[in-house]
Amino acid sequence: MPAALLRPGRRTSPAARALRSPLSSRNTGRDGRRRAMSWLSRNRRLAIALLLCLAAGITVHQLTPPPADTATTLAAVRDLPVGTALAAGDLTPVRIPPQLVHAGSIADPAVATGKQLAAPLRKGQLLTDSQLLGPALLTGAPPGAAAVPLRMADPSSIQLVSPGQLINVVLTGANGYEQTSPSEVLASAVPVLWTSGQGGKTGQWLGTAETDGLIVVAAAPEQAARLAGASTQGKLFFVLVGPASAAG
Repeated sequence: MPAALLRPGRRTSPAARALRSPLSSRNTGRDGRRRAMSWLSRNRRLAIALLLCLAAGITVHQLTPPPADTATTLAAVRDLPVGTALAAGDLTPVRIPPQLVHAGSIADPAVATGKQLAAPLRKGQLLTDSQLLGPALLTGAPPGAAAVPLRMADPSSIQLVSPGQLINVVLTGANGYEQTSPSEVLASAVPVLWTSGQGGKTGQWLGTAETDGLIVVAAAPEQAARLAGASTQGKLFFVLVGPASAAG
């Protein structure tokens, strides 16, 4: 018989291995715990910092309110002067809280593309329908108000007035230096809605491409009746006035 088979202790019976297995597992578990405790002992501050960060993250998550609903509207991507014919690249969609959405806000770029600005827009400013040429210019005007286009006798004077200012519209029947006629105030303290002085082109709105000297004012019904066709009766001029004149 070979000597290797006669050596005692070379083989372990299955029963012995079964007895040793739990002991080995327990020893391995103890070693793992010792290593973990040793790491914690060496890195106590790091462990405390990690625990504090975890606690802070849980607290912030619990205290942070759920995200609020948002609405889409259009804003100017750069400063846009009055009279600008809006192109797709002039506006960008932005998401804002619903409570910040103004009445008349525009969310669809197709609605604004091709329209002209009745007032300047700053970069980032939200667009509304009242800032575009059209019926919305009269938003906030008294009931029955009308948007009346007027052609001034001196086109260069348009540079002195801008939308929002109040003017008196004056008619004079004088024809050159030889004929004199008293001037008549046709409308007092009417607000300007649009002017051609900043390069506006209102062919689609006014039905004409000749905009030199044109302004558009918001007039009450009786004022609109006097202003309609006034340019055929003489020369029209305007006088800038302040809010005090409107109150008077």
